[in-house]
Amino acid sequence: EVQLQASGGGLVHPGGSLRLSCAASGFTFDDYPIGWFRQAPGKEREAVSCISSTSGNTYYTKSVKGRFTISRDNAKNTVYLQMNSLKPEDTAVYYCARGVIFTTNGLYGMDYWGKGTQVTVSS
Repeated sequence: EVQLQASGGGLVHPGGSLRLSCAASGFTFDDYPIGWFRQAPGKEREAVSCISSTSGNTYYTKSVKGRFTISRDNAKNTVYLQMNSLKPEDTAVYYCARGVIFTTNGLYGMDYWGKGTQVTVSS
């Protein structure tokens, strides 16, 4: 059974940092690109970042470039999202998802999603 489990969310002050983890199981992890998405209250879900399966190529949405860093450890079947200089507008539920096609414009063909982890940025 394919499973993705996001963790690491929490409450942080503006300017603070968090590291999210997405632990995967049930499939050959390094065959698939993985992405992070977020959904704020009253807003549509948006793509945040994604990483290719083995080459390490990455994509970031404009609003997080320079602040967030995605990485993966294929030996641990885990993808990370290091979030620095957090802003109140980063507040959302963050989800990780397995994709089929990675491009420099984002991830496509998401077929499995993990349960989200709440990130709240507030003073």
